[in-house]
Amino acid sequence: MSSREWLSVSRQRARALRMNVFYEEEGSFRIGTILADNDASLQVEAPHGKRTKIKTSSVLFRFNEPLSAFMEGAQKTANDIDLDFLWECCGQEEFSYDTLARDYFGHLPDPRESAAVLLRLHGAPMYFYKKGRGRYRPAPPEALKAALASVERKRQQALLQAQYAEQLRRFELPDAFRPRMAELLYKPDRSTVEVKALEETAAQLRLSTLRLLEKCGAIPSTRDYHFDRFLFEYFPRGIGFADSGEAAPLVELPHADVAAFSIDDSTTTEIDDAFSVTPEPGGGWRIGIHIAAPALGIVRGSPVDQEAATRLSTVYTPGAKITMLPDWAIARYSLTEGRTCPALSLYLEVSSDLAVRGNRTALEQIRMAANLRHAELEAQFNEESVTAALPDFPFMRELKLLWELATVLEAGRGRPEPVRAVHMDYNFYLENGRVRIVERRRGSPVDKLVSELMILVNSEWGRTLAEAGIAGIYRVQSNGKVRMSTVPSGHHGLGVSQYIWASSPIRRYVDLINQRQLLAWHRGEPAPYTAGSEQMLSAIRDFEIASDVYAQFQHTMERYWCLRWLIQEGVLTTPAEVIRENLVKIDRIPLIARVMSLPLLDPGVKVELKISDIDLLELTFHAEYSGAA
Repeated sequence: MSSREWLSVSRQRARALRMNVFYEEEGSFRIGTILADNDASLQVEAPHGKRTKIKTSSVLFRFNEPLSAFMEGAQKTANDIDLDFLWECCGQEEFSYDTLARDYFGHLPDPRESAAVLLRLHGAPMYFYKKGRGRYRPAPPEALKAALASVERKRQQALLQAQYAEQLRRFELPDAFRPRMAELLYKPDRSTVEVKALEETAAQLRLSTLRLLEKCGAIPSTRDYHFDRFLFEYFPRGIGFADSGEAAPLVELPHADVAAFSIDDSTTTEIDDAFSVTPEPGGGWRIGIHIAAPALGIVRGSPVDQEAATRLSTVYTPGAKITMLPDWAIARYSLTEGRTCPALSLYLEVSSDLAVRGNRTALEQIRMAANLRHAELEAQFNEESVTAALPDFPFMRELKLLWELATVLEAGRGRPEPVRAVHMDYNFYLENGRVRIVERRRGSPVDKLVSELMILVNSEWGRTLAEAGIAGIYRVQSNGKVRMSTVPSGHHGLGVSQYIWASSPIRRYVDLINQRQLLAWHRGEPAPYTAGSEQMLSAIRDFEIASDVYAQFQHTMERYWCLRWLIQEGVLTTPAEVIRENLVKIDRIPLIARVMSLPLLDPGVKVELKISDIDLLELTFHAEYSGAA
């Protein structure tokens, strides 16, 4: 035997002759050999040789058995103790471990048996509540039952999670995921088994949860993925009108002797405004601006009004829209061709030199002679033809006169609206799964005609409410910032003294509120809203929020369909125009790209781009500069 081996054996024999302790430290049980006993504290040496100072109060019992394999033996005995039987033996009173050990084993327990009972008690906090050093109290039956049920539930959840994870690794979508798909995609609850399985598997496969769900077939339509996200967040109850009620019966209205016509895109079904031109005896014209009048039948506070106040506006997106009003209301009040419709009209008395000599407001029935559409109209009525001899087509003379009047009105405004940087509008048409994107030049004669007459009617009715002391919701612009207010003030960008929104009451709730105020003024009745009313103020606040949300959604879906168009048309290279720095606009579609490889070029310069890596889920793509266009 070597000297080192002899020293080790000597130390083991020395330890065997010393007193050992079983003590508690930091919530765990430990053993050690006493090296020094200082009454209030002990210095002990652990089996692995570490020396520690402990308080005497931490010691549960002392023993002389060798430390080697002591804890292993105690743990083995503890594992053999039936917890349910041990709990039943305790009654419901607080007890000491040594008393329980004596009762359980039927004799004075040896150190290992005492340690086994302590280990078993300490390791089962659902069964036994710790009350002090070596003292415990059995859990009440109902509490124990609930705790055991919770453990079993967690065990079952762990099994279910493992099952889901296995299916997901095979790119199979578990059936339980299907009814919760919207939540998993748009608002995952990380405490659920489904989301835990998703995140676990996605991490293992080095995928995002969205990509994993896509590979499992959970996203059959990328368009629906984006559209349904918006519905999930802002229309959680769906887009239907469950209980919209019916309109109030219409009062008898006088019939106007006009043949009115509207001007809209071919997809427009909510037709709010129309025009008429009637020659006056002795020269001049009576020009009518006719606005649909849903406020006549949609009663304030009714179910349909409450729903409209929640939606605040029709939501537009390529190929679809979510209307503010239900179908029956749109059908009843929209200025549809071939129908006689209720309208709130502003009549302009226009002299032969196109000067507006006066105006009056009328509540009446008008006959809708036609719904003119941009595509057909602009082929005949455009920048080139309007200054030459116009071809003969329905309402040609009326349109020419209204355009000439619009030109006079635009020149007469104090500060015309500035021309925007982008001169094109884009219409999206979806046909049999294909998208068609049509450019429309902004500021065409048709656009000018409509916009100038809308500015006029909204500014005149704003002046009417202001002079009558009736509250309205105004669009105010000062220092370049546009805001909504119940106080009439100038709109500097339009060059008018006051401006309200009252020309789209089927599509905007603010316009519906203003129309109710105008109807009250016209009838000589008390106005339904006051400037400080909560409903008017909340309508302003909520509309501005909703308007931003809806605009962002429309932008998102337009970007989606632009990317779809690039794929559909097989576009690999495309011309684009530099906006600034590395920002460009792709030709033919309203798609902006950031091109990191773009050299420093002046705004307006045409370039050629290579297009790749189009991602319809993330709505991203890669554009690379390939040279001058």
